Amino acid sequence: MKFGYTIVFTDDVEQSIAFFEKAFGFKRRFIHESGYGELETGATALAFAAHRLARTNLPKGYITSTKDQPLGVEIGLVSDDVEADYQRALACGAMSISAPSSKPWGQTVSYVRCPDGTLVEICSAIG
Repeated sequence: MKFGYTIVFTDDVEQSIAFFEKAFGFKRRFIHESGYGELETGATALAFAAHRLARTNLPKGYITSTKDQPLGVEIGLVSDDVEADYQRALACGAMSISAPSSKPWGQTVSYVRCPDGTLVEICSAIG
C-alpha cells in the first residue's frame, strides 16, 4: 500500500488548479472533461474533483467546506521561504488564516484559505 493522492472536491476544477499553479508554482498534469484534474506535486498527487463528479462516487453526500469555516483537513506544503510563499498566495487571492510564526520545535508555519475554500499550511521542513 502507498499513499497515491489527495482529492479536493471543488465547484470549479479549472479555477482550483489554476490557483495552485499561480500561487504555489505547481504544474497541471491534466484536466478531464468529467470534472477531474491533477497537479504534478511529486510522488503523491494533488487532485481536484468537481462536486458533481464527487456525488457520483459518494451518493449519500459529504460535508463541504464553507466560506466561514474550513474542513478539519489541510493540505501541507513544505517551503524553503515560508514568508515569500505565504505572501504570494495572498497576492493570488488566498485569505490569511495565520501569518508565518515560529513553533517551539523550530518549524515556521502559516495557514491560508484558497478561493475554493481549501485550507493550506505553508511551512518549513521539520528538523
